[in-house]
Amino acid sequence: MDNLINSVLEVSQYVFDRKLVSGKAGNISGRIKYNGKDIIAITPTLISLNRLKYEDIVLVDIEGNFIGDGISNKKPSSELFMHLNIYKKRNDINGIVHTHSPYVTGFSFSDKKLKRMEGFGKIENEFLKEIPYKKPGSEELAIHVASAIGNEDVLILKKHGVIALGKTIEEAGDLAEFVEETSKIQFISNILNGF
Repeated sequence: MDNLINSVLEVSQYVFDRKLVSGKAGNISGRIKYNGKDIIAITPTLISLNRLKYEDIVLVDIEGNFIGDGISNKKPSSELFMHLNIYKKRNDINGIVHTHSPYVTGFSFSDKKLKRMEGFGKIENEFLKEIPYKKPGSEELAIHVASAIGNEDVLILKKHGVIALGKTIEEAGDLAEFVEETSKIQFISNILNGF
């Protein structure tokens, strides 16, 4: 359990340091199997990712029931069920990073699509998949994300942000950073080419 919690803490600091989140925005989770059951460690609600401590990380089962010996008395992220629904759909995913990074989120508020670029996995689709706006933290968003995720490793949430998935929490964090960098490149390219 310690390794899982420490990975959530490390990636939380990483995405904050890379300016992929600010304030109290964003959330991160990881999953492990423990005694044959899925255990999810997730960041709490209303605490900046750069101020998290070990005891802040919330442990739940795949249905969202609190587990453990009371390590955390915090409330889990309001996006908990979005994370859980992805884990239920995707056995290959053990890390989820959700950010409101500036360039990706800027694109999510526009009519421009983000191209999938080389550098992080095989390109099967020209553009990153998007889903229409649903209220953050809502059951509707959690259901919609789960139905749209398919085999995607990135999902753009219109007027909201981005979700990056990985086999590990670290891989999901790297992917979130990569998507933000490719968004910057595309933004600059669009400016130079007059959109």
